[in-house]
Amino acid sequence: MARIHSLPAELVNQIAAGEVIERPASVVKELIENSLDAGARRIEIDIEEGGARLIRVRDDGFGIDAEDLPLAISAHATSKIASFEDLEKVGTLGFRGEALPSIASVSRFALTSRTAAAESAMRIEVDGGKPHSQRPAQHAPGTSVEIRDLFYNLPARRKFLRAERTEFNHIDDLVRSIALAHETVEFRLGNNGKIVRLYKPLRDAEDASRRLTDVLGDEFVGNCLRVDHSGAGMRLSGWVGLPTASRSQADQQYFHVNGRLVRDRVVAHAVRQAYADVLFHGRHPAFVLFLELDPQGVDVNVHPAKSEVRFRESRLVHDFLYRSLHEALSATRAGLQPTGETSLGPIAGDAIQHPTFRHQAGFRLGVGEPLADYAALLGTPSASAANAPRIDNRADGMAETDIPPLGFAVAQLHGIFVLAQNAHGLIVVDMHAAHERITYERLKHAREGEGIRSQMLLVPLMIALSEREAGIVEEHGERFGELGFDIVRSGLQGITVRRVPTLLAGGDVSKLVRDVIADLATHGSSRRIEEVANELLSTMACHGSVRANRRLSLPEMDALLRDMEATERSGQCNHGRPTWVQLNLQELDRLFLRGR
Repeated sequence: MARIHSLPAELVNQIAAGEVIERPASVVKELIENSLDAGARRIEIDIEEGGARLIRVRDDGFGIDAEDLPLAISAHATSKIASFEDLEKVGTLGFRGEALPSIASVSRFALTSRTAAAESAMRIEVDGGKPHSQRPAQHAPGTSVEIRDLFYNLPARRKFLRAERTEFNHIDDLVRSIALAHETVEFRLGNNGKIVRLYKPLRDAEDASRRLTDVLGDEFVGNCLRVDHSGAGMRLSGWVGLPTASRSQADQQYFHVNGRLVRDRVVAHAVRQAYADVLFHGRHPAFVLFLELDPQGVDVNVHPAKSEVRFRESRLVHDFLYRSLHEALSATRAGLQPTGETSLGPIAGDAIQHPTFRHQAGFRLGVGEPLADYAALLGTPSASAANAPRIDNRADGMAETDIPPLGFAVAQLHGIFVLAQNAHGLIVVDMHAAHERITYERLKHAREGEGIRSQMLLVPLMIALSEREAGIVEEHGERFGELGFDIVRSGLQGITVRRVPTLLAGGDVSKLVRDVIADLATHGSSRRIEEVANELLSTMACHGSVRANRRLSLPEMDALLRDMEATERSGQCNHGRPTWVQLNLQELDRLFLRGR
């Protein structure tokens, strides 16, 4: 082997570039983050040929002092950290000092900058890592960075670039995600000389949803819930899509930690669990979420491209995210008033549309009023239906504030759908799907009220594990006990299960225990047992719900509507299908060309 020797600076930067720069979008990300750290209020991004030919980012930030320009393109030179203590509480988006020299080593690079106090700007150019002398230039206060011919000196890397449209789409999505987190900054994105995105800055908090509309469109805004929850030293805010507005791909999922767009397994797992009860199989939720916490509680220095983070208390973060989102989704009810203009349209396509709703103030269910006994639904109306305001001819002639959100039933269609009239028009309810959700929620509440029942196994179950897995069981023995298990360690690489939850006694206990151990090892928590138990309750609810072609009387239909209004997550069944739709009078008028 050759003797150990130091690598040339250009090669060191090119190696770093391989870690920092995955594609042109990675370059754009680093440059925009530098602009934001510099206090920019306007950022312009110009792209040519998907970024392979040109990437230019111009801002109106603080600028760089002329004498600091050579340092800006030197490895590990930064103004953002100075000590290990600073590294433990990073409050900026960039901080490592790797981006500019790495980018400059694989492109024809130019940096032009001017501070507000300087009489003129200065420009420095770098060609494949080799800097030229800086010289005066014309530039308003702020900074411009130009990257031409990306990877021109690394043909092996350049050939891995995708088609121009593909690379630009990655840049476009990146700019969209950053714009969501920095709504007071103006972003302009140009492609091959044409402006394709212009996100104007918001001036006040009341316009917070306008940037959301500009970036993701009216469809997302009309089908989402606002989230703002604080606790345990953290705050989670943003928007989560309704389960019935799920997507076939995970292409509208934006999660920011202290303003930084990240991908994280803890976050993904918490979101997936929060939607577990309401999402149709194979669908993905849409969300735009912002987590704020003490910078010391998150390590942003675990990935060169800073796209991943590590939470110092990952279990606390996981539980906080899960509970916040779970509560937001649990609070949804069928029949709530739309908060904005939206059209349901046909239930087809990629996103099943569904409006965002709030309860109408004029109709209240009694405090502590029980849900209907749906064994009795087949014969008598529920208590809530009996207490509902009733007049001849139902909703006609009543004040809008006196009409329940789902209105009053007027008919049943083919023994499948309930048709109701409310203040806004026509309500159509899938009676089996709605009743299934109501029954399922009642079963869950009943189980929670009595706790998790367990039973002894006639023959204790021996499970062989690795030493590490057996240690996890021993460490989390109390948690297993809360879930209805009695498990003891037997030797270095084994455990003995002596008691299991009654609901799960006939299932594959060994597989379930292994899955829980895997969750505990990865996330520090597990809802695997609850999920399996809930699947069983869901099956029971499905078989115990009113079936198609069952003729219901008007009081029975009204009982169903009232209990939908009072039941958590009643906007969709246990499998994620919508339980109801609203057709307002304007939509009905359009169907029949009224007013033309």
